[in-house]
Amino acid sequence: MKDALWRMPAAEQAEAVRRAEVSAVELVDSHLERIAEVNPRVNAVTRLMAESAREAAARTDRRRAAGEELGPLAGVPFTVKESTAVEGVPTTFGTPRFRNLVAPADAPPVARLRAAGAIPVGRGNIPTLILAGMHTRSELFGDTVNPWDGGRTPGGSSGGDAVAVATGMAALGLGSDSGGSVRIPAQFCGVAGLKPSTGRFPADHRVLGPDDPGPASQALVTDGPLARSVRDLRLAYEVLVGTDPRDPRAVPVPAYGEPLPGRVKVAVVADPGGHGVHPAVRGAVATAADALRDAGDDVREVRDVPRLDEALEAYGRITLTEFAPTWPAVRGLLGEGGDRYIAMAMERTPPASAAELMTLMGTWLNIRRSWAEFLDAHPLLLGPVFTEPPVEPGLESRDRAGRDRVATGMRLCTATSFVGVPAVAVPTGTVDGLPCGVQIVGRAFREDLCLDAAQAIEDRLGTLTPVDPRT
Repeated sequence: MKDALWRMPAAEQAEAVRRAEVSAVELVDSHLERIAEVNPRVNAVTRLMAESAREAAARTDRRRAAGEELGPLAGVPFTVKESTAVEGVPTTFGTPRFRNLVAPADAPPVARLRAAGAIPVGRGNIPTLILAGMHTRSELFGDTVNPWDGGRTPGGSSGGDAVAVATGMAALGLGSDSGGSVRIPAQFCGVAGLKPSTGRFPADHRVLGPDDPGPASQALVTDGPLARSVRDLRLAYEVLVGTDPRDPRAVPVPAYGEPLPGRVKVAVVADPGGHGVHPAVRGAVATAADALRDAGDDVREVRDVPRLDEALEAYGRITLTEFAPTWPAVRGLLGEGGDRYIAMAMERTPPASAAELMTLMGTWLNIRRSWAEFLDAHPLLLGPVFTEPPVEPGLESRDRAGRDRVATGMRLCTATSFVGVPAVAVPTGTVDGLPCGVQIVGRAFREDLCLDAAQAIEDRLGTLTPVDPRT
């Protein structure tokens, strides 16, 4: 058993620690050994926290020996994205300028995972400043490799954490998502990922000073976990839910809502907006739909999701308008070629005027209303995460055609982040040696329904990881 500790699901790891079947130190050491073996091939973990992890594990073992009750994630190792604060550790954003930007305190989701007994063992790589593109390549740490195929991107921006979880270097990963940054690497690496509702998990993104970001950043960015199974994802969700004084946006909504009457209605849209979908992805959606029908859900194809193209346009105008004043300074931090992804977007989408921005804010609310009405009729939506299998690294920064292709591929992720609803990415199998998956989108604050549906899919189709790198 001890030789395979890193292979165990997070729930089983925690249970084994609580029952004294293994020590937390043994569990952490197993993952550190796995990191030493695998990370040189995939470059997912940017900073190892071996000493502090062993110290935390030893404290856990002492508490258990003293008869104290341990948390639901007792001893479970997890990674934290390079953009999320961990006390005493630099929050580098993947740029040399911030290599010594040491955080004075844990970000709220890190603190919650620690309070539940989980132990941070390392940092996950990101695209530089989370702005250099979808592919996980940072100026400070280099490229992260997809363990399924080195010629394909692991996705991003939470790519390092997805690869760490997929390869068994950590049982859980803590990423963030403002348009697919948890869900896309989950699909590309064959793991499960949760983007919660806006306001579901408390967060504090004031990494660079005392000031908060603008309204778009406040409303779009959500922290979210990655795991190898939906059960583990649910365990992390239950820990991360709640309010915190550092985040007045967090809403005190129960983690589980009232059961729905009758069979759950699931709308299926394989090709959002009618912009095209790869046959492998269309097949994954069909396979997931069959799994939900077998589970007893009322699964029906519908014409389309609400106002997709309008949502994408408004998302781009609002975010780039907010970002424009800081672009000259940020551009210099991105390194050679790292500015291409944002620069191409800004060339096409000029900042809105004050009057235009006011109109766009009204449009934003109106689109959210349309989605709320859609999800009132269909509590769940089944669709693609990314409408292609994993693409080559850096496609989005190569040229305008590549950027447009990637933006089109992630369109359902972008739209669902814009309207603030929850979504769970779950694998459905492999095609030509690469993982495929889908996402389940739900009503605001009904992550529980999304997790239930994802669990039904996983129960019928299985999990894909951990996997040894095929590079």
